[in-house]
Amino acid sequence: MSQIKLGCQFYTWQMSGQRYVGQLSHILNIVRAAGFSGIEPETLMLGSYYKDPKALEEILTQFSLKLGAITLVCDWSEPFETEAEKREAELIFKYMQYFPDTHLVLCQMPGEDRSNLLQRQENAIACVNQVAARAAYRGIKCSFHPNSPPGSVFRNKEDYQKLLDDLDSRVVGFAPDTGHIVKGGMDAFEIIKSYISIVKHVHFKDITASNQWTAMGKGTIGFPQIVKLLKDDGYVGWIMVEEESAIAETDPDTATIQNGEYIQRTLLPMV
Repeated sequence: MSQIKLGCQFYTWQMSGQRYVGQLSHILNIVRAAGFSGIEPETLMLGSYYKDPKALEEILTQFSLKLGAITLVCDWSEPFETEAEKREAELIFKYMQYFPDTHLVLCQMPGEDRSNLLQRQENAIACVNQVAARAAYRGIKCSFHPNSPPGSVFRNKEDYQKLLDDLDSRVVGFAPDTGHIVKGGMDAFEIIKSYISIVKHVHFKDITASNQWTAMGKGTIGFPQIVKLLKDDGYVGWIMVEEESAIAETDPDTATIQNGEYIQRTLLPMV
């Protein structure tokens, strides 16, 4: 049996602002109907459930779903974590004690531009290594997820080389996002293949040849080839699916159901 599990990242709903914050029953109903087996929310999307891990555990059990991963987003713009960033990290560490098999995804909030790029990259890497070391001490596995907005300091091939050479792979892995990789001018298959030894978590989303977000299977990314690459390498972990298109922003439920249909038809038979 394959060790690859398929789940949903909550950003598909997060794009709608406050509309779905804390609406776990609604979101989980859609996730389950789409055929996924787990979820990955940012902490802000959990609403009151982030104060009550027992309640989250109960509702996940109700829908037969797993908390596959949870995402921590911080600025990490200084050489060391700020006190506020440390408190947020400690809060999520404490929360994750209730979910020992959950993966922690670390993601930096993009800035407004790429000024002072090298210093900002070094600061971010230092902070991520600090967070990851404390997570590892508590038995928490984590990965860093680069993104692609114009103000991201890890956006193109040179940025990725800097990031992935300097991350402390003893305590933190790489969480590639296919859409962000292509948005940054790279080939998703080649990047994942190049760094396969440190890939510990994966995000799938699709993008068109004109760099517009789109539904799974409607863009340029060869997901079956990437799944085969991961499976052949013995990847054990989650592939989290999301969509950032304009359609998903207005109707995340339908987008998720349609992506689930693509997954069931095209990728699930492979895993």
